[in-house]
Amino acid sequence: MERENQTAITAFVLLGLSGLPELQALLFLVFLMSYIIALTGNLFIFTLSLADPALHTPMYFFLRNLSFLEISYTSVTLPRMLANLILEDKTISFTGCATQMYFLLFLGGTECFLLGIMAYDRYAAICHPLHYPCNMNNVRCTVLAAVSWLSGIFMSFGQTSVIFILPFCGSHEINHFFCDIPPVLKLACGDTFLTEIVVFIVALVFVTFPFVLILVSYLLIITTIMKMPSAEGRHKAFSTCSSHLVVVTLFFGTGTVMYLRPNSAYAPDIDKLLSLFYTVITPMLNPIIYSLRNKEVKGALRRVIARIVIWDKDIKCKLKYSNFPLHS
Repeated sequence: MERENQTAITAFVLLGLSGLPELQALLFLVFLMSYIIALTGNLFIFTLSLADPALHTPMYFFLRNLSFLEISYTSVTLPRMLANLILEDKTISFTGCATQMYFLLFLGGTECFLLGIMAYDRYAAICHPLHYPCNMNNVRCTVLAAVSWLSGIFMSFGQTSVIFILPFCGSHEINHFFCDIPPVLKLACGDTFLTEIVVFIVALVFVTFPFVLILVSYLLIITTIMKMPSAEGRHKAFSTCSSHLVVVTLFFGTGTVMYLRPNSAYAPDIDKLLSLFYTVITPMLNPIIYSLRNKEVKGALRRVIARIVIWDKDIKCKLKYSNFPLHS
């Protein structure tokens, strides 16, 4: 009888912030500006680190990967969120929902590992500076980045498959901005206990391993820094790590609360607030955090601007003299 009452769901409705109709226009402008800032800032870091040879280092290689991740991450969630704020039709197809979740988990899982590798890079640079060029050569950096991306691909495929093979019936309204694990699991029929356990274990592995790597790396970094005789040297070493620590705190703090808890503790309003941190606020702040007090980024920007100005003058000069009439 229960099987007869179940109807296959072909689409979901993303409720988002539909409970605040009077604020839809204001929220649209806020999220649109946030999206533009996040895209512009991360594109700026990505382009600048490619354009200036001085930033062709392991640290900025991984930062380019992080910037590309943030551009992709915001593009998976924010355009759909913006559309839902101004359109009456808030439906998303079953396949579209699964695809969105896949890319969210893929990019989120990749970022977990990438942040861990970035911590290891700082450890290698500060604790073993003489061996750093050899330990973090181009080949090794490329392999480490590739491992991060591939780990995210396999993890997200497994997680998404486990969730979307479940039967869905009854309500098709997702009380969220996008197709995230907790709100989608709430709509599944029958006993989801085993699925929740699998999701929890995989999330635990993907959060714990990079987090332990970050923790151990920074404990060793702090030990090394405290042994430095020069106060200037200690300050310089700490300043190279501070940006990464802020980003790690923002990302892992919200991610841990979201995914390392039982589905029974799901609270829609709190989840919406937390999701704003890692889908909107963190991607928007990352470029500011990494460039605000970074002398290398500021120096690279000045050099790139100077090259553009010189190039512009050369072009104008060539155009000017090319217009001179030829005398026989």
